Amino acid sequence: MDHLNVQANGASFHVARVGAGRPLLLLHGWPEFWLTWEPVTRRLEGRYCLIAPDLRGFGQSDKPWGPYGAAEHATDLLALLDAMGLDRVGVVGHDVGGSIMQPLARKTPERLTGLFFFDFAYPGIGHRGGTPDRLGEIWYQSFHQMKLATELVGASRESCRAYVTHFLHHWSFRKEAFNDVLEAFVDNFTQPGNIDGGFDYYRAAQASRLAVMTGEAPTLPPISVPTCVRWAEHDPLFPFAWTDRLGETFTQLDLAQFPGVGHFPHREDPDRAACEIASFFDRID
Repeated sequence: MDHLNVQANGASFHVARVGAGRPLLLLHGWPEFWLTWEPVTRRLEGRYCLIAPDLRGFGQSDKPWGPYGAAEHATDLLALLDAMGLDRVGVVGHDVGGSIMQPLARKTPERLTGLFFFDFAYPGIGHRGGTPDRLGEIWYQSFHQMKLATELVGASRESCRAYVTHFLHHWSFRKEAFNDVLEAFVDNFTQPGNIDGGFDYYRAAQASRLAVMTGEAPTLPPISVPTCVRWAEHDPLFPFAWTDRLGETFTQLDLAQFPGVGHFPHREDPDRAACEIASFFDRID
């Protein structure tokens, strides 16, 4: 695996790249960075060129000045593709990565061969994301608005480990999914700026998140890029029932449940995740 530092859109991006063939861009969520994709890249590197950047604010990439939301990340990624000489790519994303893929697809659909999503936020979730029965799951998004959050989580390696481990374990159905890389994840988030860099995404997303919950968000045009969604059966953050309005956002949609996993299908069952990704991109190529 090659580890590159690519200059794009006025920032330096760390990019992990492996394999050869058709390019697939892999976009991580929170609390993650490029390493979350490693089990999938090992299974697909013989068929694709797999490109896993650390988003701005995460990992070894530059940190933003203030909140940096999905639209800004999409602009970064287009600049990154240009800098790497990639005209068209398939995109695979999860969680925050899935949120970024939507403005990316609306802005330059001609640059994308297809979109493959694991569990993510989209407009059709609507007010369901903020109902009283969900407050126990989404509390962290409000907590991340506070500068105090960075101080508390980053007070020590132990506090950082406790916070990151909570989400990696609680959101997983297969609780052992991150055990082999847990210390590497703690190493990552104890690097200067990485806790705040991740929290900044939620600060940038707060206004639009509240607008969706209250029904005040503007109606966005549908996305016509071929799309595959494999939604986890046991995700405590994004229940499978919330897929019911995906067809309003994606006009060419292949949707199915991903059985036996929680919020992180790519880590919990990488064999099936890799198979689903390859099947979709082979089918539309």
